[in-house]
Amino acid sequence: MTDQDATAAPVFPPGRYGRRRADRPRRPWLAVLLGALVMVASAGIGYRLYKQYGDPEHAPRILSESERTADHVTIRFEVRGDGRNPAICIVRARAKDGLVIGSAEVPVAAGKRVVQTYTLVTRERAFVVDIPKCRPA
Repeated sequence: MTDQDATAAPVFPPGRYGRRRADRPRRPWLAVLLGALVMVASAGIGYRLYKQYGDPEHAPRILSESERTADHVTIRFEVRGDGRNPAICIVRARAKDGLVIGSAEVPVAAGKRVVQTYTLVTRERAFVVDIPKCRPA
């Protein structure tokens, strides 16, 4: 075999392996279009999730707990907001096993920083108290 034969394209017997397809022309605009569509869709989904979950209008924070008994817990918390709209905060107490043993929706007055004390009634002694979220009233 010579060097020229090694670099030549293989020759297949006619009719044995079906028809050979011609090379398709490349379409770089299709890849650019698909990439742009993916970027626009990602930006739209990111914006929607940010509006739904990110940067809340009212940000709660527990400052202290004063009483923790078998039937209630008293907490002092603050809510920072835009100052124009009142809020409703969900206050929740959990047992050691994670079971919710007390929950309430607490109205909070409008203000940039509102500090409030609330006594939450529980079914048993609370292990942890949290405020998962506040929403506009």
